[in-house]
Amino acid sequence: MFRFDMKQEIFDIGGVKIGGQPGELPTVLIGSLFHEGHRIVKDRKLGLFNKRKAEHLINLQEEMSDKTGIPCMLDVVGETAEALIRYIDFVSEVTDVPFLINGAEASVRISASQHAVQIGLQNRAIYNSINYTLGEEEIQAIKKLKLEAVIVQAFNPSNPLPNGMISLLKGTNRKKGLLKAASEAGIKKPLIFTPVLDVPAIGFGARGIYLAKEEFGLPTGTAPVGVVGRWKKVDTLGKYAKIVCRGGATTLAQAMGADYIIYGSVAKARKIFPVCAMTDAIIAYNARNYGVRPLTKNHPLYKIF
Repeated sequence: MFRFDMKQEIFDIGGVKIGGQPGELPTVLIGSLFHEGHRIVKDRKLGLFNKRKAEHLINLQEEMSDKTGIPCMLDVVGETAEALIRYIDFVSEVTDVPFLINGAEASVRISASQHAVQIGLQNRAIYNSINYTLGEEEIQAIKKLKLEAVIVQAFNPSNPLPNGMISLLKGTNRKKGLLKAASEAGIKKPLIFTPVLDVPAIGFGARGIYLAKEEFGLPTGTAPVGVVGRWKKVDTLGKYAKIVCRGGATTLAQAMGADYIIYGSVAKARKIFPVCAMTDAIIAYNARNYGVRPLTKNHPLYKIF
């Protein structure tokens, strides 16, 4: 357990506070909807889906959030602008939680973000994401949107190690850093994201969190759960191995200071929220040794014990 030397920023996004020293705020858990392979989607290009099942999943995540004291958001994923806009409209009608606007192509993200702004959702919307492919056209498009929050992906293809992530964020003499680019785009609430490419690389993502928070003091998170599902041999380790290993992945990220975790499909909420709540409570209890106390009475430390 530790305390960062760098002052840690806390952002309020749609009523959810994120960031701070370990032990001050619970880890924000972000479940995905309409992602590739999500069976509730009937037509990925048009954005047609089973609304009853989607609402059930959203309610499931919020139920677990209420039980544990862990705040939640949604990662809304769409292949086309038409689909993503349809998903955003639905999500905004059935829940008040903040959401990530996640499209594989910048044009899809921009179009959907424009729609979100036009219907008054800019305070709840998070652009997901800017990365090493960011160009001036996307920077200017984001600037026009006047969104405040964006996910800043720290994947560095030329150096995927944790120090490479920091280099990409800071920039070099030859290339602008992603955090400076985000600032030029008018982003006031950048959320750093450290990538995880496979199970062994969960350690890279976790170490990247620590380095990023120590260097920049910004809210930082990762996605360590999805790779466990792609681990071919995990089922040979036992009936419950996959569930247990997913919990271990989130715990490692939290122990290194994660402010948020994108945990994959919201259907996993019942299996992810309890272990993250326990870990948050343990971290907060030990943070007292560093003069740090929870900033909310709804913290898992008070909620689950």
